[in-house]
Amino acid sequence: MRLLVDTHAFLWWIADDTSLSQKARDAIADPANECLLSAASAWEIAIKASLGKLALDEEVARFVPEQLALNAFGVLPVELGHALRVASLPFHHRDPFDRLLAAQALEEELPVVSADAVFRRYGVTRIW
Repeated sequence: MRLLVDTHAFLWWIADDTSLSQKARDAIADPANECLLSAASAWEIAIKASLGKLALDEEVARFVPEQLALNAFGVLPVELGHALRVASLPFHHRDPFDRLLAAQALEEELPVVSADAVFRRYGVTRIW
């Protein structure tokens, strides 16, 4: 199964943070699953790092690709259809990154690994 991993879940996974639920941890660890990080999540990480809201041990341009490779995550590019799908989403959430992830999940028919329950309000399957 292909899984779209939310930004916080990706960061918790690579940090082995106990905030990541066991169900989410099991889904990411399952070799039968293909874990994907959205390009929008990489953008969110870059913004938070540049604002000092996220401390990384190295430059973000090196950190994200290294962690993707080390953890065997693929990248889900932001396609035109994903961006345009955002316009049809109700405003359950104002976070532009989460709205784009919801649009991507709907367009690609992917479950999202996320602690954020708002994804269910968009009709997205959430693994947590």
